[in-house]
Amino acid sequence: MKILNLYFSSTGNTGKVAERITATAAKLGHRVDTVKVTGDADIDLLSYDFIFVGSGVYQWLPGKGLQEFIAARLAHYAAAGEIKYASPRRAGKQVVVYCTYGGAHTGANEAVPAIKFMGQLFDHLGFAIVAEWYYIGAYAAQGRFKDFSALGRLGNIAGRPHDADLQDVAERVTGVLRG
Repeated sequence: MKILNLYFSSTGNTGKVAERITATAAKLGHRVDTVKVTGDADIDLLSYDFIFVGSGVYQWLPGKGLQEFIAARLAHYAAAGEIKYASPRRAGKQVVVYCTYGGAHTGANEAVPAIKFMGQLFDHLGFAIVAEWYYIGAYAAQGRFKDFSALGRLGNIAGRPHDADLQDVAERVTGVLRG
């Protein structure tokens, strides 16, 4: 099975989750191409059987770099005739969409649009979305967000994702890749 782990991270939180995904898949005997996206990249998504795609959440959406990647890949595949009416499923093509979020104002509701946005490219390409994973991630400890990790709706989220979160990532990866 050919696996891609595609992610955007500016704070490092999503990078921690991405690293655990890759490490767990490798431990299970899979080779994973892991790509930190910063904008458009010429990656043939259709050459992969299983894709993990994730980002931190920034004003309810994935990071700009991943947004740009998704827009460019959508345009590429549309021009190539790969986006079909009714988006028929492609046999053996699966994706997990994941994010890290702080949810200081409205909690997990801040993350839902980002997950749905990321999933749409793959749904249009005919991948089966097998899971959506939401992980709490702390805000930067300095600057204008310095109090968000302690005073937000989720309570004190300093240090997240922590070891238990990353263990959960490993267990979920094991589940989807063995399932």
